[in-house]
Amino acid sequence: MIAIDLRGKRALVAGVADDNGFGFAIARALIEAGATVCLGTWPPALGIFKTMLERGKFDDSLALPDRGQGPGKMTFERIWPLDADFDVAADVPAELRESKRYRDAGDVSIDGLAQRLRADFGEPCVDVVIHSLANGPEVKKPLLETSRKGYLAAIGVSAYSFAAMVQRLGPLVRPGGSFLALTYMASERVVPGYGGGMSSAKAALESDARVLAYEAGRKWGHRVNVISAGPWASRAATSIGFIQQMIDHCKANSPLPEAITAREVGAVAAFLTSPLGSGITGSTVYVDKGYHAMGAPAAAAPAR
Repeated sequence: MIAIDLRGKRALVAGVADDNGFGFAIARALIEAGATVCLGTWPPALGIFKTMLERGKFDDSLALPDRGQGPGKMTFERIWPLDADFDVAADVPAELRESKRYRDAGDVSIDGLAQRLRADFGEPCVDVVIHSLANGPEVKKPLLETSRKGYLAAIGVSAYSFAAMVQRLGPLVRPGGSFLALTYMASERVVPGYGGGMSSAKAALESDARVLAYEAGRKWGHRVNVISAGPWASRAATSIGFIQQMIDHCKANSPLPEAITAREVGAVAAFLTSPLGSGITGSTVYVDKGYHAMGAPAAAAPAR
């Protein structure tokens, strides 16, 4: 019997701030497969996330299946502050460093995250790195109304941060390690309302992943892939305002006429980052019930 086995592996999942998004679902799948998981969380959300964990607000989501030893509960090896808008500490503006949510967090940059890993676990020390990060400050604006600043901000956090993470964490990843990011079909098709440069950011992310697969593969032997997930009503996606319409549309027009689940995305992530996925790199893997394969709405099919 072939099973996903990540026992003895350590994963870093960047971009978890609640129990509703793909990042949390991926962390859960990796833990169920036997890995230990560290999290990187945006500093403004870190305090409330830790508080909710401590108060048991996520206990239902943290529950693990009973495998003969009684029910278990997910735990995270470390939870660190991470603001992927900054590569090194010197990039963080002074007014932000001194703000309430940043001043006690230490180095929140991507390099700071690498230093925390190195200080706590040595080098090399991690096997799997998940990039579940995206932000577009003007995402509700059409591209025609998006400012240069908003566009570049979307590219920086949602795409370049993946390259920066591979660059700085690559030396800390053990041989045969895996990097994985999350993308969306707006990278290749028009999704009205998904603006602010986010569609460009997702296209850049996918292109970068192919180049990074070559460079990180030749330099360290690491694999780099992306999952293109169908629409999911995470808290971040819900703020855009039309996510349920996209879910309903995809459900009605996919070869498998049903909505995706976060667990399905987590399971594919666990597979891709495990030894079972050792031959896969530079790929965009769709987890969208086949919606990406459609060229016309299902309603347009000829009557039989």
